[in-house]
Amino acid sequence: MQAKLDTVAVQEGRLARLYRQHVDDAFRLAFLLTGDRALAEDLAQEAFVRIMGRMAHLRHSGDFAAYLRKTVVNLANSHFRRRKVERRYVAAQARLPEPTGKAPDLGLRDELRMALMALPARQREAIVLRFYEDLSESQTAELMGCMRGTVRSLVSRGMETLRRVTGGGHDG
Repeated sequence: MQAKLDTVAVQEGRLARLYRQHVDDAFRLAFLLTGDRALAEDLAQEAFVRIMGRMAHLRHSGDFAAYLRKTVVNLANSHFRRRKVERRYVAAQARLPEPTGKAPDLGLRDELRMALMALPARQREAIVLRFYEDLSESQTAELMGCMRGTVRSLVSRGMETLRRVTGGGHDG
């Protein structure tokens, strides 16, 4: 167990030494690639974090600088690819037509939901199946186990109650 702890301590010391030795170079490279100080710091840190997980693959400590350099370059390229995708998405969203009409009246929606819940169960079922589920009278009748005329009657009575309760007109 002690040998394993000693190995971990040696590895941590090696990482700290490599960090101190190479962090400035990684930062400078990232800064020259991005032109952004904060981003360069983030990329340099991220490069070290990624390399720490792959330290076992490095055979010679001389490979570390090249590996770090490659990681910084790859991270910078990934950053710019993401930004390009984000810009295209934002531009595409800006080209979409503005929604027409006004925002939904949440108070009215809540009032309608409460009025719907106050209807008898069969009327509510017929209205929900016809208008929310967008089923035909035949499909609704089949699901409810009744005749099409019954569906028409249930919908008509339910809609009349909803209009009366909500103060709506008689236009559909």
